[in-house]
Amino acid sequence: MSDQSDSTGGRGRRAALTGAAHRLRDEGCTVDEIADRLGVAKSTAYRWVGHIPLDVSSEAAAQRRRVAGERRALSWAEKRTLREAAECEAQRRAAEWVGMLASRELLLVGAVLYLCEGTKSKPGNLRYDLTFTNSDIRLVELFVRFVETTGRSRHALRYRVAIHENADAEAAGRWWAAELGVDLGCFQRPTLKRHHPRTTRTNVGADYRGCLVVRVPRSRDLYLWMSGVVEGMVAASAPDPRPPEVDDTR
Repeated sequence: MSDQSDSTGGRGRRAALTGAAHRLRDEGCTVDEIADRLGVAKSTAYRWVGHIPLDVSSEAAAQRRRVAGERRALSWAEKRTLREAAECEAQRRAAEWVGMLASRELLLVGAVLYLCEGTKSKPGNLRYDLTFTNSDIRLVELFVRFVETTGRSRHALRYRVAIHENADAEAAGRWWAAELGVDLGCFQRPTLKRHHPRTTRTNVGADYRGCLVVRVPRSRDLYLWMSGVVEGMVAASAPDPRPPEVDDTR
């Protein structure tokens, strides 16, 4: 009689759990959630409710999606923070590696920088006045320091802001002048670019200050020197065509 009672009780408990599992499934719970809440194995929960489609429109399902979205957002935020910290550390180490540039190094860097970003003289259009244009204050400052290394003053250069017509050209000019430590009297009238509202642009807002055009007057000799320097660098960096020496003493 006792064994029969225990068997009946076990069946009753399983029936109650099965019914509870069905109700939880109807509320939009997943198999994993049902197993956790009822304290049974996932395989058991699946056997009870696996045949019942999950109602993705239920409040439980919606809440589950919200929680999952929040977890993903938090995970991505943590990953982004770690990535940004690693990038900053890599840049810091690289900056320390540079150390102090000697005048010769700055001259080499400046020559390459100008031939990458500056106006070049062409056979059909000979132009020897150095004209350097860039939107990155770091590259502009590096070019100006290069010019100073040649014996010229940054106050003797001519500057001009090139910016979209719907931006604040005067404010941009003041910003560039302050960053470079020169007087606004060194600046010429800005060049305004035609604004096309239908064009999608990301260079907008208070941080948009256009490009700065830096002109070095009477710079023909410097231009020719830079061209020669780059030719010399290409030749000096070419691999040695001679075969490696063989040690015959072994």
